[in-house]
Amino acid sequence: MRIGELASRTAVSERSLRYYEQQGLLAAERTPGGHREYPESAVDRVVRIQELYAAGLCSSKIVDLLPCIRDDDGGPAETATPMLVEQLTAERDRITATIDDLVRSRDILDDVITTAKGEAR
Repeated sequence: MRIGELASRTAVSERSLRYYEQQGLLAAERTPGGHREYPESAVDRVVRIQELYAAGLCSSKIVDLLPCIRDDDGGPAETATPMLVEQLTAERDRITATIDDLVRSRDILDDVITTAKGEAR
């Protein structure tokens, strides 16, 4: 599929897809006319990349991680190194801390909302 179709199917801009290719996150064949041609599996790959970016990982970490993830189902492959596991554990801990902070903020907002509703009665 061409870059426009991949962009449409994944809701990711063509510019981002080109960036992914530059970073080594995504690969494309070239037609004789120089157009990018992506395999069907590129859709799953782009979705996975977006998920990892949304989780707060940077492109260099994603490059290390992608070979450890099967594109077809997103499950893990058995190619993770101990160093990668250590890095990913640190990323998970960072995400957990962020979630904890957000839950505390939500709880404070809930208290404020409850109090404000009580005062308005």
